[in-house]
Amino acid sequence: MNPVVHLELHTGDLPRARATYAQLCGWHTERVQTQSGRYMALGLGERFGGGIVECGTRRAMWLPYVRVGEIETAALRARELGASVLLEPREGPAGWRAVVSTPAGGEIAFWQPKVWAS
Repeated sequence: MNPVVHLELHTGDLPRARATYAQLCGWHTERVQTQSGRYMALGLGERFGGGIVECGTRRAMWLPYVRVGEIETAALRARELGASVLLEPREGPAGWRAVVSTPAGGEIAFWQPKVWAS
């Protein structure tokens, strides 16, 4: 089983979304510096990460991130099952991600964390 490890809200109005979820759910945010725009880390609990990203979307949407063992394999399998890969596997500071869209299931992100030597 591949667990959901992160939940990210994509919105065109980050300040309003932040205020709404702070009042509605008591979720706290912390600004994170990114190269691609405004991002707020979202405290959802001890075992689950989250964030709010401001982007050009017309309709806000939640994007779940599912941990996978191998990002390329997950993207290939999604294609074989009829999904469109919206974001090809891409490396970031903490791991790799890809985003796919399925005809009947919506969008989902795959996440492969980097393994850090101890």
